[in-house]
Amino acid sequence: MNKSELIEHIAKQADISKAAATRALEALIGGVKSTLKKGGSVSLVGFGTFTVTKRAARAGRNPRTGAAIKIKAAKVPKFRPGKGLRRPLIRACGGARRRRPAQPVTAGCLAQLVERRPYKA
Repeated sequence: MNKSELIEHIAKQADISKAAATRALEALIGGVKSTLKKGGSVSLVGFGTFTVTKRAARAGRNPRTGAAIKIKAAKVPKFRPGKGLRRPLIRACGGARRRRPAQPVTAGCLAQLVERRPYKA
């Protein structure tokens, strides 16, 4: 989904014009940018948190010449998704459920797995 598709989605869901949806999205993005520029963070409960992190100076290589270069320290934006965003995605992908410890595979265990009954040691 790109920005124009997001604007169309907002306009349809909120039953507002595309112009109003564009202004709302621009206001949200502008608010997040200005807060991050000041060094603050933006927390949207159920969605996630935008923060600024410091990246340390490090050594790198010029991919064209292979020469060693110094990369300056920088402040970079970071997004950490909240539970409300993570959980539906994890479930949709069929992962990250609590798993039982691995058990030895025996003939009885295989028979129970085929019949979809839990294995009892």
